[in-house]
Amino acid sequence: MNHKLTVFSLVIASLGMMACYANETTPSKQSSSNATAQQTNLASNASHRIEQTYQIEKMAQFNEPWAMSSLPNGKLLVTERKGTLRLFDPATKKLTRIEGVPTVAYGGQGGLGDVVVHPDFAQNRWVYLSYAEKGQGGTGAVVVRAELDLSQAKKPQLRNIKRIWEQVPKVEGEGHYSHRILFDDQGKLWISSGERQQFTPAQDMKSNLGKIVRLNADGTPVQDNPFYQQGGVTAQIWSLGHRNPLGLAFDANKQLWVVEMGPKGGDELNRVEKGANYGYPQVSNGDHYDGKPIPDHATRPEFKAPEIHWTPVISPSSLMIYQGNQFPQWKNKALISGLSSKAIVVVDIESQPVQEVQRLDLGKRIRAVQQAQDGSIWVLEDEAGAHLLKLTPKT
Repeated sequence: MNHKLTVFSLVIASLGMMACYANETTPSKQSSSNATAQQTNLASNASHRIEQTYQIEKMAQFNEPWAMSSLPNGKLLVTERKGTLRLFDPATKKLTRIEGVPTVAYGGQGGLGDVVVHPDFAQNRWVYLSYAEKGQGGTGAVVVRAELDLSQAKKPQLRNIKRIWEQVPKVEGEGHYSHRILFDDQGKLWISSGERQQFTPAQDMKSNLGKIVRLNADGTPVQDNPFYQQGGVTAQIWSLGHRNPLGLAFDANKQLWVVEMGPKGGDELNRVEKGANYGYPQVSNGDHYDGKPIPDHATRPEFKAPEIHWTPVISPSSLMIYQGNQFPQWKNKALISGLSSKAIVVVDIESQPVQEVQRLDLGKRIRAVQQAQDGSIWVLEDEAGAHLLKLTPKT
């Protein structure tokens, strides 16, 4: 029986070799202790599995999409990595290109990234975009705010673009920008900032790489941030020790969660706490790609450990916590889109311990998931020719 489990784990690990851009892969950590933990986790999950049914409709097609955001009228903004922002009308299935997008640094994992709508969009027309740019020292992520002018239906455009945040410092390479952005119910702006494959910046308080940052809507640090009194980029920091955090979401209790790619194994779902240090690169439940081991979280209790981790990996790319009513078994559960796993992973974040309860095998790399206003779910595939899918209850 143990031989069969080992062979199965090796097969799954080989499938995990395809992750995100620029060879962002996280195959299985080769240690007997982790293999045993994975088997135990799977066994404990068996009695908690759910089988929420669903059906899929293909709605539109995009070229390397990365993110989407709903407007109050139900239309979708969708980014494409090469620098295109599109407006999608679900009623007519019409796609319209939005003009005025800043020039992006496309390559590796870089390009046009996230898009979110300001909570008061109906009044101010503000949208926020993240993207990679070139500059002194290399490349880095930036976030800008712009007014979305929809007065000309055939030619929507961005106006009055204002730069409000950037990664510090810019570095060589084209990986681990992360740059997911999210508003909370108080109008504060949260940004996930990857460590850019540089390791040590995640623990450097003079850098905002490898951090979760919290800002006002104009990009200034919030005064009750844990390190605000230190000034500079340090004032932006809410938590540190992150690697490549690619999904941010609040649950029904206003608790922030983040999902992030581990190195060679050890993808993580973390409960984000004020001032907490999540340990990377000092600890991880994965190893370095050159085979050099990284101590597990259990060896350093001063660092905050993940609520759940995956080896073999899922290659997480986005996160949502479902609050709708169309899928009752997913209510208040985390839905994580997966690249190498080609799946949506459903996690019960209210259980003790937190655990995976369902996996939707979709057969394609999945870049993003988002709840629609009616409680259905939008799903973006990855890469060229990717489809926008709509998940609804199976009838």
